Parts: sequence; structure tokens; C-alpha cells
Amino acid sequence: MTQTSNERVFLWAEWRDLVMLNYEVDPGLLRDYVPRGTELDSFRGGTLVSLVGFRFLRTKLFGVLPLPFHSNFDEVNLRFYVRRRASDGDDRRGVVFIREIVPKRAVAMLARLAYGENYSCYPMRHRVTSDGASKSAEYEWRLHTSWAKLRAEAAGEPELPTEGSIEQFITEHYWGYSAQRDGGSVEYHVTHPRWRVWKSTRAGFEGDGAEIYGSAFAAALQRPPDSAFIADGSPVVVYAGRRFA
Repeated sequence: MTQTSNERVFLWAEWRDLVMLNYEVDPGLLRDYVPRGTELDSFRGGTLVSLVGFRFLRTKLFGVLPLPFHSNFDEVNLRFYVRRRASDGDDRRGVVFIREIVPKRAVAMLARLAYGENYSCYPMRHRVTSDGASKSAEYEWRLHTSWAKLRAEAAGEPELPTEGSIEQFITEHYWGYSAQRDGGSVEYHVTHPRWRVWKSTRAGFEGDGAEIYGSAFAAALQRPPDSAFIADGSPVVVYAGRRFA
């Protein structure tokens, strides 16, 4: 992915050890979350939501300014997939976040101000292990006195996603879209190299999903994911958002 001439860097970081749990849901569940000017994207006719956990590392505002005490942290988000036909004819495939969790209040506030995203702040922790023959990663956040967790285990060597695979569909949406309180929409560009992935041998979510995501999404998360994998990640550039609707 390449930068267009009028894009301004908002944030540079590394996203590493991404756990991606993917669930097929009724598209009606997402109807109220679709930003104006976009439409639901689908994979082989199915509508997906993904619960994603990963490590945010070496974060810099505008690509150059380190964030003291806020450069490295975890994030968990629940997201789905949309597409938009831009005025130049470009078919843009993107992500909409239902809820994002981080352990840093300043990070949550910055994201809400910059993009209008629905960020929350909770204590978090992670564990990532790799011995060459296997890999596992898990991300947890604390709700009151209990912890919620997503996890995945995998074996073998990571590979680039095959053309037309669900791993390619999930990892190669390079735009973000956010519905604004006044009914408008913001679009922002995200660029990174293609990620290698480990297909999961065991994965799932544990905990109270209803308090964070509501009962309908919680019901989907309580069943085994329809697909799951771990992505190695890479440096990522997030560009400044702009209103388009």
C-alpha cells in the first residue's frame, strides 16, 4: 500500500502478535453500526465480525514524536468489514470498530478525539510464547474482579495468506471508517506490508462479553470461532482521518 499525495501521517507504530477470532453473524446485527457512505463487505457471502488482540509497540505521533509511558501497550477490538466506492472510482475495503479496549486513558482519549472511535480503558495483560514449532498468544482485560480473555494456539511455520483465503480477507482491509455523532463519516488510511499467519489449532474467547459488547455480540463470541489465526504483524502507518459523508 502506498501513500497518496495529500495524506498526512497521524501515527506510526508496530502491531505485533495479532490474535484474530472470526465469527459469521447475521448482517442485521451490524446494520446500526455501518457508517454512512459505506456498505457491509462479505466473505463468500458471509458477514463477519472479528475479535482481535495485539501489541502496540514503539508508537509515535505524526511518525516522529514518541509517547512517554504510552509507546507500548495492548489493544483488543471488536470489528467488522465494509467497503466504499470513492469518488475516484477506487473500491476501498475497510474496517469499522464496534469497541476498542486499551489500558492507557490518554490513548483512549486521543483516539476518541481524533477519529470518534469507541475506546474504553481497562487493566490489560498478555502472554505470547513461541518455540519454533508452535506459537500461542492471549490477551486479557479485567472487568471489576474477573478477567476476559481471547487466545489462540498454532503450530508450524507462518505463511503469507493464499489468494482468496479468509486470512487474506481479514488482514488486507487497508481503510478505517468511523460513524460520527452528527451522522457523518470519517475515513482514514492504514498501510502495512502483508502479514504472515499461523492457522490456529485451538482458539476462543472466555469471559463476560455482554457487559462490553451487549448480549447479541456476546452470544456470537461464546461459540467457537468460524476461523482463527495469529498474524506476525509489522510496522504500521495510520494517516489522518477526513470526513467524506
